[in-house]
Amino acid sequence: MADKAKIIWVYALSALFLAVNFYLVLEKDFYWLFLLPLVLIVVYYYLVSLDKIILLITFLTPLSVNIRDMEMGLGVALPTEPLMFGVVLIFIANLIFENKYDRNIARHPISYIIYFDLLWMLLTTFTSELPVVSLKHLLSQIWFVVPFYFVISLMFKDKKKIRNFFWLYLIPLVAVVIYTITQHAKYGFEEEAGHWVMSPFYNDHTAYGAALAIFYPVVIGLIFYPGSSKFSRFSAFVITIIMTFAIILSYSRAAWISIAAAFVVFVLVMFKIRFYWVALATAVIIGAFVIFQQQIFDVLEKNKQDSSANFVEHVRSIANISSDASNLERINRWQAALRMAEERPVLGWGGGTYQFLYAPFQLAKEKTIISTNLGDKGNAHSEYLGPLAEMGIPGLLIVLILVIVVLYKGLMVYRHSEREEKFLSLMVTLGLVTYFVHGFLNNFLDTDKLSVPFWGFIAVIVALDVYHTGKPDEAAGENISN
Repeated sequence: MADKAKIIWVYALSALFLAVNFYLVLEKDFYWLFLLPLVLIVVYYYLVSLDKIILLITFLTPLSVNIRDMEMGLGVALPTEPLMFGVVLIFIANLIFENKYDRNIARHPISYIIYFDLLWMLLTTFTSELPVVSLKHLLSQIWFVVPFYFVISLMFKDKKKIRNFFWLYLIPLVAVVIYTITQHAKYGFEEEAGHWVMSPFYNDHTAYGAALAIFYPVVIGLIFYPGSSKFSRFSAFVITIIMTFAIILSYSRAAWISIAAAFVVFVLVMFKIRFYWVALATAVIIGAFVIFQQQIFDVLEKNKQDSSANFVEHVRSIANISSDASNLERINRWQAALRMAEERPVLGWGGGTYQFLYAPFQLAKEKTIISTNLGDKGNAHSEYLGPLAEMGIPGLLIVLILVIVVLYKGLMVYRHSEREEKFLSLMVTLGLVTYFVHGFLNNFLDTDKLSVPFWGFIAVIVALDVYHTGKPDEAAGENISN
């Protein structure tokens, strides 16, 4: 009788739900109540299986749509950012009521760098020129970092979930790529059309190219991944071919440069070149550039090749700093960022404020045909100069330290791991190399599209370092304050 009563209740509630929905649709033209079952399912998994929510967000990220042009820069990516915010609330509630977190993750060097970054971001929010904008910037960074670093690193104790993370991002990304190529074909694969045909999923070709680049080493690695099925290898091979064409058709020169840089790092790793030799060579190159910068700029200024649909010409345009509007506008933004930092070198102007404040720091002689007097065309086009302008010299130093430590840890995990872990660490380290290089020319960590793989890849390195390189993990779940 009890089972019969339950069945009756199910049918009664279902009939009531349908009746109310039909009434609202027919009489009030209201459709949103049909989403209630989906919402209840999502709430259920928030409470019993947060890892499934993380993987759901991963899958939805390439398909999310950014709602822009809201007042004070309060844009939001739907549906991913509200879901991330929910993860943050559950995470904080868990810390408050259970006071437990894996102290090996909590005390990892990369975690400490993240703490300092968020704390400095908080401090510069109080001193910000636009506190509301900086507060939103801080909150967005928290709901990127918490789910895709602090929560997902615990999930990655199971290596299968690392591969699940890769595939759940790649599958919808390929769907977006196919959509983009199909749209691009309608315009004869013109270079100009290649800048926007990925809309509404990506704002422009640079963000699209960065997403393709960061996953390019990963999808190649999946072709050769130890223990993979023939179907997985073949799927990865097909996706690699599709992504190769997509990267070329993106006309994103920054993406091409970043992939080339990742290949150089791959060669250095394969030939077992020591880290200090790489650091020394980098220092020499930077020193040579500083010493001979005038001569270098004289040579670059002779390059008059603008952006072009011709691949070779488009590559040559990378070094055009005399007439290419895109390159010159980047230089204009960088100069504005340096002037902003010169005026406020310690605390900066506040997180997320560059795009609202850089206009007065432009010089007339440095403006281009795509510059505006209002300065309302976006960010600093640099993951390094942006923080310098917004959070001062300490903000820049934190970013540089994060880059160095992440690369060092990634390479050390590769060096001290078994075969499968070597594959994972090298795949994500090379992916991060593409973004660190890309960061000299663009910045996208204020978006879900790049923050999810960026922090997720760093979490892979940390999880491998903590759980899969012979290090103790018996403290998992202990009090974070121990």
